[in-house]
Amino acid sequence: MIILGIDPGLQNTGWGVIETQGNSLKHIANGTIKTKTSDEMSFRLARIYYDLNTVLDIYKPDTAAVEETFVNNNPISTLKLGQARGIALMTPALKGIEVGEYAPNAIKKAIVGAGHAGKEQMQMMVSTLLPAVEFSSPDAADALAVAICHAHHCQTHHRVNLAMLED
Repeated sequence: MIILGIDPGLQNTGWGVIETQGNSLKHIANGTIKTKTSDEMSFRLARIYYDLNTVLDIYKPDTAAVEETFVNNNPISTLKLGQARGIALMTPALKGIEVGEYAPNAIKKAIVGAGHAGKEQMQMMVSTLLPAVEFSSPDAADALAVAICHAHHCQTHHRVNLAMLED
C-alpha cells in the first residue's frame, strides 16, 4: 500500500510518500511545497493544491493522511493554517482517495511512543524506521511521520476486520 502523509502549512506544506508491505516500511519520496508570503492568499492556496495534485499524479497513493491543526494563541494564524489544511484534505479526496486525520500527539505516540516527543526525537525515529532517508525539510520529516502513523493505524484496522470476519 502506498501512503501519502501531509503536514499542512501555509508557508511550508510537507509531504512524504511511503510504501508498506506487512510490517515493513519503505521510503518513496518526500518534499516541501513552499509559498511566498508576498503572494495573495488565493495564489498560495492554489500553489498548495497544484503541487499536491502533482504529487498525487506521480506517486498514485492508495490512501493519505493529514496532521490535524492545533489551535495556537493567534486566531488569524490558526484560520490561515486551517485553510491550508482544507486544501490538504480536499486534494486527495477529489481523486477518490480516503484521507485519515491525526492529532500531533497521536502521531508522536505512534512514532516515538510518547505524545510529547520533541522534533529531534521524531526525526531520529523516522530515520530509524526509514533507513537512509534524507528529509527535504523538517516539514517533510513531519509528513513522513504522519504517513507512518497512518500505516500503523491501517494495519490495526485491517487486523480488527480480519478478526471480525473469523467470528
